[in-house]
Amino acid sequence: MATATETTLVEAKPREAADKNAARRLRATGMIPAVFYGGGKEPRPVSVDPKKISQILGSESGYNTIFDVSLEGEKAKAMLVDWQRDPMHGRLLHVDLKRIAMDKKMRLKVPLVLRGEAPGVKTEGGVLDFVMRELDVECLPADIPKNFEVDVSNVLFATPLIRVSDLPTSEKVRVLSDPDQTIVHLTAIREEVAPVVAEVPAEGEAAAAAAAAPAEPEVIKKGKQETEGPAEEKKEEKEKDKREKDKKEKK
Repeated sequence: MATATETTLVEAKPREAADKNAARRLRATGMIPAVFYGGGKEPRPVSVDPKKISQILGSESGYNTIFDVSLEGEKAKAMLVDWQRDPMHGRLLHVDLKRIAMDKKMRLKVPLVLRGEAPGVKTEGGVLDFVMRELDVECLPADIPKNFEVDVSNVLFATPLIRVSDLPTSEKVRVLSDPDQTIVHLTAIREEVAPVVAEVPAEGEAAAAAAAAPAEPEVIKKGKQETEGPAEEKKEEKEKDKREKDKKEKK
């Protein structure tokens, strides 16, 4: 666990709260709008140098850095609470600065950093999953850690997890995160299973399969038969005699 020790001075200049056009004009001068608040005082709209803020964010302690803000001849300890960037170019557009009291504990998030090489990755072919990236803590501003180091040099498939409770403790820093929460986890690489492709039978096998298949039953169609039976012949003779009798009676 490393502790932040940088002391940086940020000069803040008063400005009038205005619209977006005023903010754009301010940025054109090389400054950016900011708000300085906290410590039981009214929020003050100010302007600051974005280069100074970028130096703080890029330092070892990053957004947990404690620095001095100079405003109208007075200095106060402060931290970065929020900042906005241009999504296209990444330039800083606006920042929020908060006054802090060095004698009062505060709650914040501290980054987790992996250290060492996991033998479960090097010798057992596993993959190290970095699940949790920040830790919630409570401490005095002077005791804020730069980060928490997570030693992975003993991570094997026999001991594949590192939890919050496995981290070294400190009397000055109280960890608020769930002690059972996983920080890193060793997992196995999943092997891809080739899809099963049905075999297409060869011509000889296809012919044999067709021969072995049961034949469809023959369907006999109903209807008039090609040859008529004796009953039909007698019927025709009777009709013929009736027609001849009708002719004689008409004469």
